[in-house]
Amino acid sequence: MVTLSEIQEAQTRIRGVAAHTPLVRLTGPEFTGDVWIKAEGLQPIGSFKLRGAYNKIAQLSEEERRRGVITYSSGNHAQGVAYAARAVGTKAVIVMPSNAPEIKRRATAALGAQIVIVGPASSERKLKAEELSAREGYVVIPPYDDAAIIAGQGTCGLEILEDLPGVDLILAPVSGGGLLSGVAAAVKHTRPEVRVIGVEPALAADAQESFRTGTLVAWPAEKTTRTLADGLRTQSLGERNFEHVRAFVDDIITVTEEEIRAAMRRLLFEARLTPEPSGAVTTAALLFHGTELIPYRKAAAIMSGGNVEAALLKELIAD
Repeated sequence: MVTLSEIQEAQTRIRGVAAHTPLVRLTGPEFTGDVWIKAEGLQPIGSFKLRGAYNKIAQLSEEERRRGVITYSSGNHAQGVAYAARAVGTKAVIVMPSNAPEIKRRATAALGAQIVIVGPASSERKLKAEELSAREGYVVIPPYDDAAIIAGQGTCGLEILEDLPGVDLILAPVSGGGLLSGVAAAVKHTRPEVRVIGVEPALAADAQESFRTGTLVAWPAEKTTRTLADGLRTQSLGERNFEHVRAFVDDIITVTEEEIRAAMRRLLFEARLTPEPSGAVTTAALLFHGTELIPYRKAAAIMSGGNVEAALLKELIAD
């Protein structure tokens, strides 16, 4: 299990590379307490993924850096690895699914990474990355099932505790579980009375099923790829992440596709933030599932990313 000292060391390590993102107030009659949005879309790559990627890559030896790194991602972790690899001067290869948003693919390429395209299943890209690693010697940078990745993502939780005294509820999106497990570990090690809740789309609710049954389950790609939230289409929690979730998370709830769209509009027009669908699920939970979350006085909802396709943004604005 990741320790508080490991998360604190990660916070020191990523300082000056990843941003200490602000909390933005969001108001509305739906809320039973005060609500702030943790705006991770304001990171240099537009998502929280830089935290874990840099924390992992910065600890590689010189020999490992000479070999280069490889990862598998639908987009945000891809950019995090590409950005971190460029910062330390090593080659980055990214295995991406064929249905990855074009904005994320282009941004990853612009950071100098070599991109390899495979099918839509998260299992496909993981297998391809492992195959290339074995053949070429690249160091694998997992998107979530890794202690250094979890510790890096946990720095987001430490920032919330520092910036919002009295916070009693923190919501984080969940896919593979890197962000949720890291934030939950950071929070429970520091202030165990604060509730931490994961949020995911109802169309990709493998994490909720795993959490509530106590058994790690996987959903097929044809089910998880139905959701608009491309960053939350992972087919199962990572094994290490699942152990952290079981130890530190209070609950996992789900939101619908229309609730995600409505939350994106609220963040756009009222908080003046630009969310991607995956980043809006926590706001959707507060807007439409308040009875599942009460009581709370001060809530922080992590908006995990802001890399939204132009066509979807145009559609939301038109609506």
